[in-house]
Amino acid sequence: MMRRRDLIAGLGSTALAWPLPALAQAAPARIGLLFAGADGSLVSSSFIDQIRASLRSAGLNEGRDYQFEKRFANGDYARFPTLAAELAQTGVKLVLPNTIAAVRAAQSLSPPRPIVMVAINDPVGARLIASLARPGGHTTGVSTLVEDLTPKMLEYQRTLVPRAKTLGIIANPANPSNALMLDGFRTRAAAFGMSVHGVPLSLPADIDTAFAALAAAKPDVIHLLSDAANIDLSDRVVAFAKSQRIPVLSTFPPMVGLGCLLAYGPPFEKLLSRVGYYVKRILEGAEPAELPVEQPTEIELWLNSKTADDLGLAIPDSLLVAANKVI
Repeated sequence: MMRRRDLIAGLGSTALAWPLPALAQAAPARIGLLFAGADGSLVSSSFIDQIRASLRSAGLNEGRDYQFEKRFANGDYARFPTLAAELAQTGVKLVLPNTIAAVRAAQSLSPPRPIVMVAINDPVGARLIASLARPGGHTTGVSTLVEDLTPKMLEYQRTLVPRAKTLGIIANPANPSNALMLDGFRTRAAAFGMSVHGVPLSLPADIDTAFAALAAAKPDVIHLLSDAANIDLSDRVVAFAKSQRIPVLSTFPPMVGLGCLLAYGPPFEKLLSRVGYYVKRILEGAEPAELPVEQPTEIELWLNSKTADDLGLAIPDSLLVAANKVI
């Protein structure tokens, strides 16, 4: 018969043997950010802050539940496959890309990682997913709908700048959605007797060349098409336009705070607020293919009245009343 002190000693050694691993907290999940812009830029930093807030709202705390692994292409979309491979080598559990080329690079990883798209233009048209309701594969997230906003953007432009005949359109040739949007502008602008001067911009190093092309074309208005790398340069685009006294229009509402005349697009803060939902569901074991891709439920109109005054433009009362935000 085992003596009492031996039994107690045995229980003590057992307690030391198994409860510690059982109680030990799992290591934070590595979440890969695969971004088009530059590390530390105004737009990239804002996006990351909003994603961090979204994760916090979903009950995920940085350092305890997750940690970011960040890679930035700085406008060079050819780097995405290498950057995606680097993220895979760090052991990321899932990847958050913010442009079409970044999604494709993440989808090429083997073994595959779950992907949560961060505000992507037309993911169905770009063949990133099978459908919004049933994305398939290992990709889900949020889309923007900006590819459908060209008619309304031209309507607002004609209201604010009625004498505009030449449009300068900044587009990224590395972004397939930009080519479609540029064609849409050309077709619709021609119906109103306007011409379009497309200006390619894909690398920050090329921005002065793009500005020189715009200055030579002397457009009456500039449209900055939605592209994660070029939106990352929005402060420089607005500064150039101010120096040339040319109004800028965009589908990225925060640009209005930088001096853009008008923006009509999805509230990106609300789009990014949904990222935490997807990340938490996936970390809990959900399959991305079973999580429908979400679209914005509203589109906002932002105006900058000071910019209008500086350019000698009058904002009709109808637009001021309709605007979600006036600066």
